[in-house]
Amino acid sequence: MNYKIYSKNKNFHFIDIECSIENIQTDEIELQLPAWRPGRYELQNFAKNIQVFEVFDENGQKLQTSKITKDRWKVQTNGAKSITAKYNYYAYVINAGSSFVDENILYVNPVNLCIYAEGHINEPCFLELHKTENQEIAGLNNQQKLNDTLVKIPFHDFYHLADSPFIVSSNLKHDFYEVGDVKFNIWFEGNLSREHLGRIRTDFKKFTEEQIKLFGEFPEKEYHFTTWILPVPYYHGVEHRSSTMQVLGPDSQNFEELYIDLLGLASHELFHTWNICKLRPAELLPYDYTKENYFPTCFVAEGVTTYYGDLMLHRSGVFDQKQYFKEVEAYYKRHFDHADHASQSLVESSWDLWLDGYTQSIPDRKVSVYHKGAIAAQILDLHIQRISHKTRSIDNVMKLLWERFGASANGTPLKGYTMQDYKHICEEVAEESLDWYFEKCILGTESLFDLLNEYLQDIDLQIVRNEEGLVKLETLS
Repeated sequence: MNYKIYSKNKNFHFIDIECSIENIQTDEIELQLPAWRPGRYELQNFAKNIQVFEVFDENGQKLQTSKITKDRWKVQTNGAKSITAKYNYYAYVINAGSSFVDENILYVNPVNLCIYAEGHINEPCFLELHKTENQEIAGLNNQQKLNDTLVKIPFHDFYHLADSPFIVSSNLKHDFYEVGDVKFNIWFEGNLSREHLGRIRTDFKKFTEEQIKLFGEFPEKEYHFTTWILPVPYYHGVEHRSSTMQVLGPDSQNFEELYIDLLGLASHELFHTWNICKLRPAELLPYDYTKENYFPTCFVAEGVTTYYGDLMLHRSGVFDQKQYFKEVEAYYKRHFDHADHASQSLVESSWDLWLDGYTQSIPDRKVSVYHKGAIAAQILDLHIQRISHKTRSIDNVMKLLWERFGASANGTPLKGYTMQDYKHICEEVAEESLDWYFEKCILGTESLFDLLNEYLQDIDLQIVRNEEGLVKLETLS
């Protein structure tokens, strides 16, 4: 499958896509547009943004095409050995998982708008992009310039393409740093002064080195932090196999406040390069883009990542203790002030992400896999440190999980871990049964307030409730 992405009607916010499929051996072929995107475990129905969809054979003859589900088409090939689907996509939403086009910018998350042919999803593919001479392309590795305005990018397969967002713009600001043999690119679209790039580069390198030290390797040969700064309030990031797309704002706020958001988001998303992109629940192997992919361990994918995102900023010296405690207190408050009496466990809320995981729920129903998941991760970390006299920690859990189930840059294939695999590794590191921990923190619904306080004492901290019942983090000394 090969793709061309361009825009004939930028001012009307339509992106045009051509997808060519070769070596067809059947009388019919089915074309699928993803119904969801990795990193956001809910159906998003991208097909609602397609205005026109047509398919042609190699001679330009239009082929009979019928829609068989909301986002799947059946094509009568009439003996054609290659076909090209031509369609457009309305792109007028800006967030870290969307696509957008106007006269100044082309921003694409391919999973929104690239179809794939059934039976061809694992084949190598190419993307052709047109740009002007003064435009750059942020977010993509292995760019092959065919001339000043045409760029071709190869991908291992559709999964790789779908996981590779990019921005084409003449307004991009770029910097980079290296850790070992890996190049880390920093891209900004929007209103950000270049005078900040040196500080950003220095701090990003610090937390990147700290994360690599934990796992012992970086699973990609090149990486891109791509951030769009908007004039309106925003905070959103999405992880990808060799990049992250981040949207922040407003650009009018104090830079120091915006910078704290940028650091927290970037550290979280970089940790995902290991934890979910290459260290993945077995239920998500491979991604099935046609329907929900239920899994019970999003508290590992998101909760552990939330815990480590801030922890790595503190360990690396980017956050001082005061700022780190402020960030930790934030997810304590989000959980204990709003979901402490929820009826669902972390496992149940992981499963129900596909139902209402990203919207307001009915009262006292669900918990956040991010916030309660981070609290559960911290309890596990402090427990292992306590019983091992600080000779082991959750670091050892993540290292073992990575060694046994991760996919490194040297070609180790994705394997996929189960809930039981995670429990076994936690117990192996703890050198004892952790039935109590999983029953109470992961499978249970009772409050973790007192349990967390018990372990926070080990690091001279405590959480208290004020007269209104709201949580506050305090030091004991």
